[in-house]
Amino acid sequence: MARVVVDPIPRIEGHLRIEVEVENGKVKDAWSSGTLFRGLEIILQGRDPRDAHLLTQRSCGVCTLVHSLASVRAVEDALKIKIPPNARIVRNLTHAAQNMHDHPVHFYQLCALDWVDVVSALSADAGKTADLSNAVSGRPQSKKYYEGLKAKLKAFVDSGQLGPFANAYWGHPAYKLPAEANLMAVGHYLDNLRQQVHAAQMTAIWGAKNPHLQGHLPGGVTVVGQLDADRMAKYLYMLKEQIAFIQEVYIPDVLAVASFYKDWTKIGGNKNFLAYGDFPQSDKEPESFYFPRGMIIDGKLKSLPVDPTKITEDVTRAWYENGSPLYPAVGVTNPLSGDALKGAVPDTTSKDGKYTWMKAPRYDGKVMEVGPLAQCLVSYVGGNKEIKETTDMVMKKLGIGPEALMSTLGRIGARAIKCLVNAQAAEKWTMELVENIKKGDTRTFTEYKLDETVNGQGMGLNDVARGSLGHWINIEKGKIKNYQQVVPSTWNLGPRDSKGQKSAVENALIGTPVADPKKPLEVLRTVHSFDPCIACAVHVIDPKTNEVYEFKVS
Repeated sequence: MARVVVDPIPRIEGHLRIEVEVENGKVKDAWSSGTLFRGLEIILQGRDPRDAHLLTQRSCGVCTLVHSLASVRAVEDALKIKIPPNARIVRNLTHAAQNMHDHPVHFYQLCALDWVDVVSALSADAGKTADLSNAVSGRPQSKKYYEGLKAKLKAFVDSGQLGPFANAYWGHPAYKLPAEANLMAVGHYLDNLRQQVHAAQMTAIWGAKNPHLQGHLPGGVTVVGQLDADRMAKYLYMLKEQIAFIQEVYIPDVLAVASFYKDWTKIGGNKNFLAYGDFPQSDKEPESFYFPRGMIIDGKLKSLPVDPTKITEDVTRAWYENGSPLYPAVGVTNPLSGDALKGAVPDTTSKDGKYTWMKAPRYDGKVMEVGPLAQCLVSYVGGNKEIKETTDMVMKKLGIGPEALMSTLGRIGARAIKCLVNAQAAEKWTMELVENIKKGDTRTFTEYKLDETVNGQGMGLNDVARGSLGHWINIEKGKIKNYQQVVPSTWNLGPRDSKGQKSAVENALIGTPVADPKKPLEVLRTVHSFDPCIACAVHVIDPKTNEVYEFKVS
């Protein structure tokens, strides 16, 4: 038996430690430790509620827009504000652009190198790679292009300055793609570096800037002066460009990779899934959500209703003062300090040891996975026609059923499906905004009262690229009395709870094959499939020798 820690797991945002126990070539147990404490919920106390959306964006350097959206929705819920239709559409368009940026970046820049052997690409035949590109990609390239790409890649490798390609497990037996597929994937990796720039620009069209946008505020959006033909035409032009890339490159690449790794449709799965739903089509929420709200329990493909008041956070195994699981609206954030904190060293060896800064969210006491897979499954059975048609197309091409989606590979595929459907829907929403402007409706903001006489409690829920995000706010005498955030990575990567139930990622890792504990590539695959928004560390300890192996991987 071996305890495995990879330090660090790169290609994510923040600080995460994953520890696994390997026995007979498979993960027997796992612990997920978030090792960074931010304290934004404490910082917000006593501030003006209208400032919350600007401050909560600093929760992350990646998911800034979605924290802003959750925050303004929480304030609007507390103050009973109904925003104008144009504000709703602009928010949907901005959020859709964020997803078009996030999902391809996750595949190409954050997780593809777990499946694509970059060094192997150096042995690829350029002509055969061109033939493969012609067969599977909507943007085929010539033999000459791949010869040039190989030369660039070789010079890059020979320089010794590999950047994102450094310190990986190249040559690992778990890699299955032929050299030509690896070379094609490297080319598309570079293509997406350029593509993501335009997706980021799309968020700035309505958000004023990116990443920390200023386009949202309680009551609506700030772009009343920018609702002109030029701005909408620019967004629509870039949107069509994104749709083409997703259809011609992203989806075919996911299918190509998946066809070689079908065994991973049986690895890394969960059975409980939660989706808040999002992209309202009217002011009736959640009934009008384009992606519906719902949950899947015990792997049964039936969407059940969600009652947000059944959400609680457990701190039994986290570095906070002990207490009963609490609904976030009345939640507290009381971090341990001094001797009680014990230096924030994860204690995974004792039954009640604390090992993370993340709380353990639960729905009605159940562990839930959130994210694009949950969103796709709930939409698939919850009435979203476009999700069902696209998912059926993917499953038909791979020769798999819906149950195969509940896996590491399914998690990656669901992102691509959700990305395409979301982008195509944004095209319709853009035209809806155009029609409103043509009719002379330029309203983007609702006036409201906020002074020292105002009290209220509200929540803002949205389904973002990484999963279900919720902000809860209590306003007393016009100021923030209490503020709590429950983010997707907390749902997926939190610790055990008072009942000993493992989190979604801890569950998913159980049974994962590990060919070589000194090169735990397989652990990276499942962890990266959740798109953690925290930096990761996985360490390996051999209990027979007490030797600790530390690895730096890209």
